[in-house]
Amino acid sequence: MIKAIKLYTGEDGHSHFITGTVAHKEHTEAASVMYNETAPHSSYDWHPAPTTQYVITLSGTLLFETALGEQFTLHPGEVLIAMDTTGSGHKWQLIDDQPWRRVYVTFNDGMEINFVPDGK
Repeated sequence: MIKAIKLYTGEDGHSHFITGTVAHKEHTEAASVMYNETAPHSSYDWHPAPTTQYVITLSGTLLFETALGEQFTLHPGEVLIAMDTTGSGHKWQLIDDQPWRRVYVTFNDGMEINFVPDGK
């Protein structure tokens, strides 16, 4: 199973996260796939996700934080399911000496997100 962290906006207007896995599905059609790289030791201040998307980390280890102080670490090979497109958002910083290399996968509106929370 591929570890995933779902980042979403709660009813309180703040970002929250839950850990789990990406569920297996025979076919999922992406709207777009983009690649990006950010230099080691970079950070990005408060922002919501621009759209619902999978962010697949290829290299770099990041510390994410929500406005309420919730934190999680994202490692290479893990998927961030960014769904906090409204509200207070989140921030991140690279915490190792590697660049953050990642793949963004966006989906058409209404596409089901394949996520199984831990313990389910």
